[in-house]
Formats: sequence, C-alpha cells, structure tokens
Amino acid sequence: MKLRQELGLLDIFCIASGAMISSGLFILPGLAYAKAGPSVIVCYFLAGLLSLPGMLSIAEMTTAMPKAGGDCFTVIRSLGPGVGTVAGLLSWFALAMKSAFALVGMSIFTRLLFDIDIHIIALFFCILFLVINLIGIKEAGRVQVALVIGLFVLMLAYIVVGLPKVKVENFSPFVPHGLRTVFFTTGFVFVSYTGLLKIASVAEEIKNPSRDIPLGMIISLLVVSILYAFMVFVTAGVLDGDKLSQSLMPISDGAEVFLGSWGKIVMAIAAIFAFLSTANAGIMTSARSLVPLSNDGLLPGIFGKINTRFGTPHNALFVTAAFIVISLFLKLEILVEAASIVLILTNILACLSVIILRESRIQNYRPTFHVPLYPWLQIAGIIGFCFLILEMGKDALLVSSLLIVAGVSVYWFYGRIKTNREYALLHLIERITAKELTNYSLEKELREIIRSRDDIVKDKFDRIAERCVVLDIDKAVSVDDFFRLAAEQLSARLGGRLSEDIYRRLTAREKESSTVLSDILAIPHIIIEGERTFDVLIARCKDGISFSDAHRQVQAIFVIAGSKDERNFHLYSLSAIAQIVQDPKFEKRWLTAKGVDAIRDIVLLGKRKRPTA
Repeated sequence: MKLRQELGLLDIFCIASGAMISSGLFILPGLAYAKAGPSVIVCYFLAGLLSLPGMLSIAEMTTAMPKAGGDCFTVIRSLGPGVGTVAGLLSWFALAMKSAFALVGMSIFTRLLFDIDIHIIALFFCILFLVINLIGIKEAGRVQVALVIGLFVLMLAYIVVGLPKVKVENFSPFVPHGLRTVFFTTGFVFVSYTGLLKIASVAEEIKNPSRDIPLGMIISLLVVSILYAFMVFVTAGVLDGDKLSQSLMPISDGAEVFLGSWGKIVMAIAAIFAFLSTANAGIMTSARSLVPLSNDGLLPGIFGKINTRFGTPHNALFVTAAFIVISLFLKLEILVEAASIVLILTNILACLSVIILRESRIQNYRPTFHVPLYPWLQIAGIIGFCFLILEMGKDALLVSSLLIVAGVSVYWFYGRIKTNREYALLHLIERITAKELTNYSLEKELREIIRSRDDIVKDKFDRIAERCVVLDIDKAVSVDDFFRLAAEQLSARLGGRLSEDIYRRLTAREKESSTVLSDILAIPHIIIEGERTFDVLIARCKDGISFSDAHRQVQAIFVIAGSKDERNFHLYSLSAIAQIVQDPKFEKRWLTAKGVDAIRDIVLLGKRKRPTA
C-alpha cells in the first residue's frame, strides 16, 4: 500500500521550521555567547549559510525521487545499499534522539509552570504524538502547523517589544575572544539548522513535491535564519553579558528584562511549543527513514508495512516511539552530540550523492530543481562539514564511529544477503572504465518514479511506445536501406503484411514530399490496408541516415504506419512526437542515450499533453 499524499506547502514549511527551532534557540545562545561573545549573532548567520549546500542538494534529489525516507532513499540509489543502510540507520537514530532530547529539554521550562516529573510529561507527549502520527500524516501536519504558528507569534512579539530595549554598548567588544572562536562557535550552533533536512523523509506524502519541497525548504531556512538573528540580537542586547553566558534559558531571561515575570513565562511557553514541534517532526520523519530500508530488503519487511486504514508506517512508528521512550531515561549529552555529527554526515552524503548522480549521467535522473553553482557549492559544503566534525570532540566521534560500525554490520549480515540493487556509482564507474556493470534497472525505477511524481497517465500512444520496435543503428545508412530495414521489422507486427509492400509505401511517401522536419528528425508515415491497425517504429542512428543531399545526418526517426480508420490517432501520434522533440534537452538525451531502453524512455517520459486522471 502507498503512503498518502496529504502535505502542502504550509505543512512542509512548518515541519522544517518546527524541527529547527528548539534547543538551538531557547537553550544554546547562552552557551554560544560564552564562547564567542556578541559575535554569536554572526555565528548563527554563518551556520545558516553552511546549511545551504546540504539543503539544496537534498532538495534537488528529492524532487527527482520524492520517496519516503528522503535522504536515505537517495543515498541508496546514489552510493549503494551499503552506504544507504548506514545512512538510513544513522538518520533514524539522529532524528529519534533529537526528539528525545527535545522532550527532555522541556524540563527547564516546564518547571516554571508545573511541578511535575519531566519524564512523565515527556512520556505523555511521546505517546500523544505517536497516536497522532498513527492516525495520519495530515493530522500530524495540522498539529505541527498549529504549534509553529503559535511559536512564530510569540517570537515576533519578543522581537517587536524587545528591539527598542536593546543597549548598543552590550555589543562592544563584538569579537572579544578572537576570530577563531567565531568559526568554532559556528560549528557549535550548526545543530540549530539540522532539522531542515527532515522534510525529505516525508517527500512521498507531499502533494506537489516538484515545487513544494525546494520552495518550502528555502522559505523555511530564510525565515528561521532571520528570526534566529533577531532573537539572538535582542537577547544579547538586553541581557548583561555575564548573565547571558551562564543562562540555560536565555530567551526567557531576556523577556524577563523588558516584560517582567510574565514575559519569562510567555517565552517559556514558546520554548515548550518549539520543543513539542521538534519532537512531533522527529517522530514523523525518523520513522520514515526505516521504510526505504525495509522496502529494499535491507531491514525486515515488517518495518515498511503501511497501515491499510490510516496510510501510515505503523510498525516503524511504534519502534521509533519505543526507542525515544527508552532514550528519555538515558544520559543524553554525548548521544546528542553524536546525533549532531550524524546529521552533519547526512549533509556530506547529500552533497556527495548529487555529484555522483550528475556525473553518472543517468538519463532518468530528472530533478525539477537544480542546485546552483554545481559542483563548487557541494565541494565547499563537504570541506566545511568535515571541519565541523573535527571540532565536535573525541567522545562524540567515538559514539558516531560505533554507530557507523553497527550500520555496516546490519548491512553485511542481513542486507547484503537480501538485496542486490543497482546504483548511480556503478554507472559512474562504468562510464570511466567502459565496462558493463549495470542492467538498466535503476533507470527503469526512476522512470516509474517520474511517472508517479508527474501524475503521468498512460494513453494509447504510451502503450504502443512501450512495446514498439526500437532500432539503434550503429553506422551511417541510406534512406533506402533504412526503409527496407524498417519494413522488415514492421511486417510481422502489421498483420503479416509483405515487407516489400511496406517498403514501397514508405518510398512513395518520401518521394511525394520529404518527411524530414529538422536537421536531425524525420517522421515517415504511411496509410496501410485493413482496419484497427497501427504501429510505430523508433530508430536512432548517431552517424546519420541520408534522406537527401540537404539532410544527410538525420538521427531521430519515427516511422508511423496505420489503417484509414486510425486517422485521428495517426494525427494524435504526430502531435505527441512533435511535442516530445520540442524539449530543449531532447537532442542531447537522444544522442547520449545508452541503448534501446534509454531511447524508449525518452519517448515515454517526454513532456506533452496527456489525458488527466
């Protein structure tokens, strides 16, 4: 059973935004200020910039492959099932741990409102969000929208009321501990933006992924970056530096300065909204990291089961919630740092995967959004992320290494035996070494993904193109030789008609008026005897077919043959072909297509008007 497409642009924006705004804003600024002083504002801005390469790379790949699990699915198709298994399990671990940390993080703020054991509160909300997510992604999205809107209203109120109270002298000296601390602190606060990539996990459940995924992610990063900068600016401007550097609730302490005790309570409520939205987004997205691993045979099939009533991955949600509940009672400091490294590794793999997918030149990798400044943006991102990892500390690196070893072990002892999937890296190696390593299965899978993504409804022309003869001629030929070859191929498919009769009709039609429509394209079409008979032959000749002295290099030929009663469909087919070849990328794809399957896919996936569902 398929997951339901029920998320719109507002849902995407709120999932990404809510996943970002939690401890990174309501706890971290005080700790970051202790390291960098007032320049912490710049650190948040730089961290936002650093998140761009990974975000844009994920956006490109998920518009090409909008499937559950997002980055996990695309890494498997790019770097292979081994790396994909590690990436998927690490992503699941990191997102689940972030949810657990968000629920526990509420303790600092709930104590201002209630005297209840934090574990009871955290357990209650974990179960509540599990139930909501089990009922459906639409309901979980509505909860997320409500939480984020409430959070944004309180954040804007804090900024508007607090800006006039800012003391300029609090920003001097701006970089008290040297420039190096700015870069170190940038890595420290980078975790504030890692939730941005969570939206890729629910890509399959988005109504219009081609438009809404990149747009939602970009708007979310822009809005959250601005809010971060202003929130931290106001906080640093109203609080004394010594107090801010020791505060674990800096925003609430800032609000207390200009709004009194009620201001502190209101921003504590905002913090609770933020932590709840992060927890909800984490449960929603982390569970879906297990789905592609299960569907590909890298984990037991039970994790990929979709509930027939609600259309949600119920088993994956149960396992994720159970893991979060257990984590609530563990010491989380080192695990949270490890989760942060894992999310940085996700960014690295995203940048690397885009490079592999593009350089492999897979024909059916057709994202609707393309990362600008390729490949320099990805290279800069990989270098920057590696630098951040080195700054995270030995304990976190050790835990992350153990998690990677665990992921490799799962693949080696389970997934390697269960699956043998084709991936883009094989296509790249094949391209470099000129050795046959692939069987076109990845191209076929991507073709079906594009059909689902673009809501392509097969019509009669598609059904004929799926089974018609496709010729890939490896040397230059004359038009006469080509017509004889085409006649032989069509003869058996057109009711056993003599190939000589078909050849004669093709020749007569060409003498009547040329069927060459451009320097590389010709569409010979004939009427044959009989009823309800129609077929198409597709041919490519890289070295060219000589139709005349003026057209010696015709490389794309569509031969159409049909009976008189199929005249209307005859005209429809001519129109369909004309629309396909008008694509600016048609000629390049046609000449670089690897074999008859790739040639056929150019026709099947060509942009043209089709009947709606």
